[in-house]
Amino acid sequence: MTRHRTRPALLASLAASAALVAGCSPGSGSGSGDALDGGRTAAGAQGDASASEEDRPFEVEEVDRFDQPWAMTFLPGSGDLLVTERDGVLHLRDQDTGERVEVAGVPEVVDAGQGGLGDVVTGPSYAEDGTVYLSWVEAGDAGTSGAVVGRARLVTDGEPRLDGLEVIWRQSPTIDGDGHFSHRIAVDPDGRHLVVSSGDRQQFDPAQDTSNNLGSIVRLTLDGDPAPGNPLADQDGRSADIWSWGHRNPLGLEFAPDGTLWSSEMGPRGGDELNRIEEGGNYGWPEASDGSNYDGSDIPDHADGDGFVAPVAWWDPSISPGSLMVYDGEQFPDWQGDAFLGALSGQALVRVDLDGRRAGAIEAWDMGERIRAVEQGPDGSVWLLEDAGAGRLLRLTPTEG
Repeated sequence: MTRHRTRPALLASLAASAALVAGCSPGSGSGSGDALDGGRTAAGAQGDASASEEDRPFEVEEVDRFDQPWAMTFLPGSGDLLVTERDGVLHLRDQDTGERVEVAGVPEVVDAGQGGLGDVVTGPSYAEDGTVYLSWVEAGDAGTSGAVVGRARLVTDGEPRLDGLEVIWRQSPTIDGDGHFSHRIAVDPDGRHLVVSSGDRQQFDPAQDTSNNLGSIVRLTLDGDPAPGNPLADQDGRSADIWSWGHRNPLGLEFAPDGTLWSSEMGPRGGDELNRIEEGGNYGWPEASDGSNYDGSDIPDHADGDGFVAPVAWWDPSISPGSLMVYDGEQFPDWQGDAFLGALSGQALVRVDLDGRRAGAIEAWDMGERIRAVEQGPDGSVWLLEDAGAGRLLRLTPTEG
């Protein structure tokens, strides 16, 4: 059974080295029987972490502050920045002047618990038509709620606004509650599909029930329809939009430059995960996890032959990963192809050395605040959003010398 550690113990364990667990392999679940390629990485906390600012390989510059930031994306061409705030505000920040304005036409959102305005990404045709995709939590019947994805045209001439906003996808079924929406969005490298993470809404069992799309990662057309060729599309009673299932609360979703889809997932106590997402993969929740339930009850660990795809890396104690970015910039050439996770309870920036389809060494830097979002800037710098304290927007550049 995993024991919970307090914040002081967690900080003390930041210096622990990540251990490579060789010889472990996942179960032979559908889609990916070789999810670990012979090994996976377990981190004692955030891995091999640096506690002092002097040890960081980057300089930290504060460039702005927000109230309740959740996600950000840079606009192609201009480098201007869109930032969502959970209470339903979308900001457009001028990259040259630092000035920002609120974008009109944002939908009404349910701002409660983990709900609110969530992710924002640009569409593959943004340069031609200004298409952006957003996720948020909406109210339903009798107080129930669920996450949705919408599409709109971002107009930046004059007062910025969203035109023609329409909902193109919904979590189903709606659940009364305000947790585990996930609702991260990514566009595949071919520019043909959206993938969206859909949390289990703190209901556990729906993640193994493929008649709904809770506890899953879905693959959609750019119009929000189930993508042709999805693994369950031709099976009666199955949700045609599902790409993978058995997920708890995947709050990070990103395609690597080679097209591999990665997800960071907030697990139970001592069970946070980095997963390589495969077509038709069942990732085990709530039947398998390397963590334990918050009430102290045990969950079977991932084991060879259990039929589930195991994570390539996991964290004990938990770090609460709130985002994911795979780096391909020029400012930090040694980091190209590596995954970066923003840690909430861990209050750290975590780097996982990715070697193609495998995870290697893990290191982290204590940032002193909850890191909600990680994004790569147009110039290859790394940008962070804190969602507590001062709510700072930070820019990381290489340390000189």
